[in-house]
Amino acid sequence: MLVGVIPFGLIAGATPVTDRFGGAAAVGFSTIVFAGASQLAALDALAHGGSVVVAVLAACTINLRMLLYSASISPYLTDEPLPRRLAVAYLLTDQAYAVSITQWSADADSRPRLPYFLGAGLLLWISWQVSTIVGVLVGSAVPADVPLDFAVPLVFLVLLVPTLTSRPALIAGAVGGGAAVAAAEAGAGPLYVIVGALSGIAAGAVADVLEDRGRR
Repeated sequence: MLVGVIPFGLIAGATPVTDRFGGAAAVGFSTIVFAGASQLAALDALAHGGSVVVAVLAACTINLRMLLYSASISPYLTDEPLPRRLAVAYLLTDQAYAVSITQWSADADSRPRLPYFLGAGLLLWISWQVSTIVGVLVGSAVPADVPLDFAVPLVFLVLLVPTLTSRPALIAGAVGGGAAVAAAEAGAGPLYVIVGALSGIAAGAVADVLEDRGRR
């Protein structure tokens, strides 16, 4: 998974330099925001003349999926004190969520799970910061026709495939992906993420209920 994060981080480092925001802005975005898709959305808004408010709204809209992640993993961390959960919330990313929920869902061990999440999150954070700095240093030397942005969809595919282990999950993925594409083509902007997520959740829930009734 880290192999897929590195090209993504390179883009996060190179894009601000290409858009003339400078290397300090790139490192600042990666340190404070620490969310690749949201970083790129905010930078794109600013680079095309959007205000700071528009950039923040674009980033927050894309990051709304973190609310879904939080709701999903909260049952596994409910025994942890609130200050600890608040402290590690900064490390919640697509990758940290995916590896943690996959591990916890398959493991009946009741030992504290926060160290696993903390280890995954810190490893990803370090990889992200290092690849961002490398992107700042060498990004402008990469020819424009080298398709580094191919890494973005690949990272999310790596996260998605291991979770498609049941029929409801497959249906949720198919419906969610289709709805997101349809919403994007219809001009929903960053909200296509939310449209896809909610559609996938609804389809997966219905499929799960129908499957459960079929077993009775």
